Amino acid sequence: MNDVSVRLITRSGDLPVMQCRNFFHSVAFFKILEGTSGMTPCMAVVQNGIGEVVAHMLAVISRRRTLLPPFLFRFAHVYGEGEYEEGTDVKSVFSRMLEALTSRFRRAMCLYCEFSELSSKMFGYGAFRANGYFPIPWQEVHNSLHSMHPDNRLGERIQRRVAASHRYGVQTAPSDSDADTAAYIKLLRRYFKFKSRRHIPSNTLFQTLAATKNGVNIVTKLKGRVIGGCTMVFSGRNAYMWFMASRRKSYHFCYPAEQTVIGALRYAYDKGYDHMFFLDAGLPFKRSPYREFVMSFGGKPVAKYHWFKFPLPWLNRVYSWLYNE
Repeated sequence: MNDVSVRLITRSGDLPVMQCRNFFHSVAFFKILEGTSGMTPCMAVVQNGIGEVVAHMLAVISRRRTLLPPFLFRFAHVYGEGEYEEGTDVKSVFSRMLEALTSRFRRAMCLYCEFSELSSKMFGYGAFRANGYFPIPWQEVHNSLHSMHPDNRLGERIQRRVAASHRYGVQTAPSDSDADTAAYIKLLRRYFKFKSRRHIPSNTLFQTLAATKNGVNIVTKLKGRVIGGCTMVFSGRNAYMWFMASRRKSYHFCYPAEQTVIGALRYAYDKGYDHMFFLDAGLPFKRSPYREFVMSFGGKPVAKYHWFKFPLPWLNRVYSWLYNE
C-alpha cells in the first residue's frame, strides 16, 4: 500500500481520531502510560491519502534499573499486532509499522525489543525476519469462561486447597483502598525482585488502571493483611492476567496463590467475560511450575512466538540459532 503514510506519535494531544477495540492499542492505554513515570508510549498510526486512520499499533518504551549491569536501560514491548480497519492489507501495513517502530527503538537505544500476544503463531513471520527479529517459542494459557463456571473446571487438588483457604478465613476481592493496593504492589515488587525479565511499572499505572473500566487490582487477605494479589486488564470480551504474586512461605498453609487465581477467574466470570488469558506463562520447557500451576485451573496451553531483537546483529543470530525449532 504505497498510498498510506506512517506516523509515530508520543503525545496524546497529537493523536488523531481512531477506532479502538483492543485496549492494548487504545488511546486510553496510551494516556495511562503517558502519565506513568519511566514509561513512554509510542503509537504507530497509518493514514490513507485523505487522512483516515486505517491501522495503529501501540508500543511502550520503559526505563528500568537493575542490580546487575547495565544497571539502567530501556526496553520496548508491544502487546499484539495492532488494530486494522476492514479492507486493510494487514500484511503490508504491519510491515510498514514494524519498520518504523524498530527504527524508533534503535534511536531510543533500547537494550531489546519484544512483541508478544500475537493473534497467531505465524503472524508477521516474514516481516519480523526482514527486520532482524528472532522468534522464541512461548506458551500461553487460555481459560474458557463462557460455557462453565470456573469452579467446575478445578482439579481435586485445587478444590481441596481452595476449601482450606476458606476455612482459614482467606478472602479475595477487588482492592477498595489505597493501603491495600500499595501493600499488593509492595508484595509484587518483592516477589519479582530477582526475576530479571519481569518489570514492575510505577505504582501510578496500577492505581490509574484500576480507576478505569479496563482494569482491576484484586487482593487476597488473611485477617486484614494482604497475602496475595493480581492485576487484570479487560479488552473486548476477554480478561488478561497481567501481574500476579503471593506470599510463598509464611502463608503457604492457606494457599494464597490458589485463592488469588480462583478469585480472579470468578470475578471475570461474574462480569461476563468469555476468556481469561494468562500473559507470559513462559517458555515451553518440559517442566514449568508456573504454567503447570495455572493450567490446574482448567486452562489450555496455546503455542505462540515471542519476537525479540537486540541492537547487536550477531547476538540476534546466536539466539535465533539457539531457539531454532
